[in-house]
Amino acid sequence: MKKTSYMIVTLMLMFALAACGQNKNTDGNSAGSNVNQGTETPGAVKLKVGASPVPHAKLLEFVKPMLKEQGVDLEIIEFNDYIQPNTQLYEKNIDANFFQHTPYLDQFNKDKGYDLVNVAAVHIEPFGAYSKKIKKIDELKDGAKVVIPNDPSNGGRALALMASNGLITLKDGVGVSGTVSDIVANPKKLDIREVEAATLPRVLGEVDLAMINTNYALEADLVPTEDALFIEGNDSPYVNILVARPDNKDSEAIQKLAAALRSPEVKKFIDETYKGAIVAAF
Repeated sequence: MKKTSYMIVTLMLMFALAACGQNKNTDGNSAGSNVNQGTETPGAVKLKVGASPVPHAKLLEFVKPMLKEQGVDLEIIEFNDYIQPNTQLYEKNIDANFFQHTPYLDQFNKDKGYDLVNVAAVHIEPFGAYSKKIKKIDELKDGAKVVIPNDPSNGGRALALMASNGLITLKDGVGVSGTVSDIVANPKKLDIREVEAATLPRVLGEVDLAMINTNYALEADLVPTEDALFIEGNDSPYVNILVARPDNKDSEAIQKLAAALRSPEVKKFIDETYKGAIVAAF
């Protein structure tokens, strides 16, 4: 009996020691612990960024591993409109956004009373004119239906591009701030209608000409350098920017993201992937 009792006590001690060793690994205090492997980086800063699917979210996905190595876990939240990314940023539901150009941000801040700020210029998306009914702009008939974005900054941009290609004439001095009411000459009596930017590719088959933002053109599998009847030059002032709030624009995580988006690796990715449809602005 004494021998049996001794063996039982010994076995109990062995199990206790084994359990202690197992707990040590689970707490991460021992070499060989698997805690957090394949999940978020321990101690990393979480950064939520809103973006349009193409090309903005694609560029963010490209820099995500780069940021992870620098202690920033990037969460990309896709939006399909031009309102919510700024609203969600202002309300602090996200930390930054990447979808817009400076004229749009300026107008949005003015209209909403926001104070969102430009952190970094990343790329230019040349604005283009598209059609499924004609192959050359000379084929555009009198009274043709033309759609342009209904937001002021992109609508003015579309009209300015139409004017530079001889379709209309705008009042002197209005530039890219022009509206339909600023058209002083319309030789072809074009029927120009304003449509939400995101819906422009979807109505392309129903109109004669659509003035489409490049990000929406790409989402619709249009190739701007091949499919556009005419397109802005690379000197366009409409640079797409990373945007944040005044309270976080100088944070380390935001600045790391800005640097990553303006890195040589991103420039090479833009050049090789988009082949002139998108142009790096750095």
